[in-house]
Amino acid sequence: MATTTSLDFTSLKEGQQLESLTKPPVTKVQLVKYAGASGDFNPLHTDDEFAKKVGMDGAIAHGMLIMGFLGEYVMSIAGTSAEIFRFRMRFGSVTRPGDQITCSSKVTKIYKEEDAHCVELSLKAEKANGETVGTGIAHLRQL
Repeated sequence: MATTTSLDFTSLKEGQQLESLTKPPVTKVQLVKYAGASGDFNPLHTDDEFAKKVGMDGAIAHGMLIMGFLGEYVMSIAGTSAEIFRFRMRFGSVTRPGDQITCSSKVTKIYKEEDAHCVELSLKAEKANGETVGTGIAHLRQL
């Protein structure tokens, strides 16, 4: 997905599906780097043997990494013509190394707030097999 430089609020329609963003497959190196960047060094995210001892099949991605994917996606939609002023997310299934995540959204509401054009988007992050790893809501305001 190329970064949108200008979101056209006048062309948006409720129910409209926006262009999605597919991330490359998650890697173990990415999980280690994210642990360093976030300060979350829980071995559940980087050590397969530890993860297996606590009942997982192997290391799993940080939930906040998936939230970061959705944040990146919403920022690409906002481009230079909008700002995010509300963002929330719920986690779903776990993400493992090798999973490819696609972020998508649908326009759920178009409205004005303090004379600014605004849009509410429902968000979804899912694996290639269709399993949902996160859902959310974002509100964008035209600049």
